[in-house]
Amino acid sequence: MPDQLPPRPSRTRPATSPHTRETEDQRFLRWTETDRERAAEFTHTDQWRVLRILGEFVSGFDELADLGPAVSIFGSARLPLDHPACLAAEALSARLAEAGIAVITGGGPGIMEASNKGADEAGGASVGVGIELPFETGNNGWVNRSLQFRYFFVRKTMFAKYAQGFVFFPGGYGTLDEFFEILTLMQTGKLTRTPIVLYGTAFWSGLLDWVVNVQIGGGMVSPSDRDLVLLTDDVDLAARTLIDAIADVIR
Repeated sequence: MPDQLPPRPSRTRPATSPHTRETEDQRFLRWTETDRERAAEFTHTDQWRVLRILGEFVSGFDELADLGPAVSIFGSARLPLDHPACLAAEALSARLAEAGIAVITGGGPGIMEASNKGADEAGGASVGVGIELPFETGNNGWVNRSLQFRYFFVRKTMFAKYAQGFVFFPGGYGTLDEFFEILTLMQTGKLTRTPIVLYGTAFWSGLLDWVVNVQIGGGMVSPSDRDLVLLTDDVDLAARTLIDAIADVIR
């Protein structure tokens, strides 16, 4: 009897259960107790923080991309609105708004609130770039374009990227931090040279004297870098300096 040929392979696909092989969508949508624990743990990793940081940059860029000419104003959050420095900040911001220049602040009280008040009452763009802090909640009531951030360095980028001028009123560590950050960016050419106004000679003169006598005197800073800063007590001079410089930029 001749040898029998082996059976031909079937051309029919074997029946499979729809759950035999898990798809990526199933993995993504599945939500077990273990998955919940892993997800919660992942939100505390650096990889997740990078996504949050990216989201903050995108949100800030989207909100401020069409802002137009602007000045960032810094100063103490602890001064009352009737303090002379706050009244000067309010008057300066009103002048800027009347010239079509937006005012950007940290959105808090004190100098920031006074600046936002001056800009808003003059019909200008009054931007509050807020930060999540244990002792501050939300932006002040004079902000008409509001942003909130978790990370200081993202917030600092918004102050620098969208401003064509900077004003520093008397303030604490945060004000000094922002001042030297902007000064360093401008000194190193990372930021286009634009006006930096220090308002309040009684407050700022001692610091500038130290820069001249110790840093410049010791050869650690170039003498010409002192010229990056205008020190004044004159709101009109500060306003004219900023408005004229911005007009040259946007022509």
